[in-house]
Amino acid sequence: MRFLEAGASGGAVPRGSVGVVGAGIVGLAVARQVALDGATVTVLDKEDHVAAHQTGHNSGVVHAGIYYRPGSLKARLCREGAAMLREYCAEHRIPYDEVGKLVIASTAAERPGLRDIAERARANGVPGIAELDALALREVEPNAVGVAAVHSPHTAIADFPAVARRMARDIEERGGSVLLSHPVRALRQTSGGVDVLAGGRRLRFDRLIVCAGLGTDTVARMTGAPGDVRIVPFRGEYYALAGAARDLVRGLIYPVPDPRYPFLGVHLTRRIDGEVLVGPNAVMALALEGYSWRDVDPGDLRRILAWRGTRRLAVRHWRTGVREVLGSLSKGAFLSAARRYVPALTADDLVRVEGGVRAQAVDRDGALLDDFSVDVQGRVALVRNAPSPAATSSLAIARHIVGLTSVSSF
Repeated sequence: MRFLEAGASGGAVPRGSVGVVGAGIVGLAVARQVALDGATVTVLDKEDHVAAHQTGHNSGVVHAGIYYRPGSLKARLCREGAAMLREYCAEHRIPYDEVGKLVIASTAAERPGLRDIAERARANGVPGIAELDALALREVEPNAVGVAAVHSPHTAIADFPAVARRMARDIEERGGSVLLSHPVRALRQTSGGVDVLAGGRRLRFDRLIVCAGLGTDTVARMTGAPGDVRIVPFRGEYYALAGAARDLVRGLIYPVPDPRYPFLGVHLTRRIDGEVLVGPNAVMALALEGYSWRDVDPGDLRRILAWRGTRRLAVRHWRTGVREVLGSLSKGAFLSAARRYVPALTADDLVRVEGGVRAQAVDRDGALLDDFSVDVQGRVALVRNAPSPAATSSLAIARHIVGLTSVSSF
């Protein structure tokens, strides 16, 4: 592959010129922070609109930080990011609503896990956390049942695609560029910069930050540093409540999560548009962008299954995997999960809607990476793992990544 040996003008690479791969909310937040810091930034994305994948296919929850291990990047950046996002939405009049969240223990056996969540939330400085009994939880959610709950009143919902679109405008207003329909086809690091072939254009940057989500491994291979983790796509499928059934849920109702997994289990989520989602589950997708069982990419699937970590993950958790697949094929499984917390629901109340795909990093030993992870390789920084609460944390993640990848670090 032939690259330009100099900048577009034929001279040296401009100091402080930054390329960002990925126009999801994390990539755009990073690019916006770069622009705020005075550098020239260009965002590259293969899709024809921003927020095309994970940002545009989630439930819109602004997490308060109740689940995450104290001291972890997730815990710190979620708390910082939620506050920053709230201010950003207020400044730009983007819908944001603190509807609150209940994490409900449906049986006495789940009480210890619920207490752990309350302790983590307090350790993380989450405001307003309350432990509720069976009667008190119904004051928050009159149609919900359980033996106990943790209430996070400041957990919110927002319009993440609208946030992403506003960030793209911020970038352009500060002299940056958002180049859509520009897939990265090749890149090469040199002593003076990073050459990138994107779409039909050859570009050169002082540094490159990759926030490619599901496409992370594809770009990582181009750097020659595939790393010790790989992205395994997990599809999350949803139903929505129909008609009057939406009124059965005021805010957000979550189960006590299984601590072995970074997924939070099937929950009921009121969205900013008034829709109430039931889901998601977590089944391995058959393509990096495998939004349904019909989406199969033999090349993607071959690379996913060839990864040692995927095989070890399957051996270790095959029973859970089988259960999730069976649940994927059964509306009754979703209904049963939802009725544990809102027993008034019926099968007629659930309507299948579009789901999403989570870019989950898995290491060589088959462990699901839980925390955010950034890998700096020379002049290229790769965001290896940025699952939920990445949208919530995006502005804080951006500040963190730009700090890691400052020009002085090269």
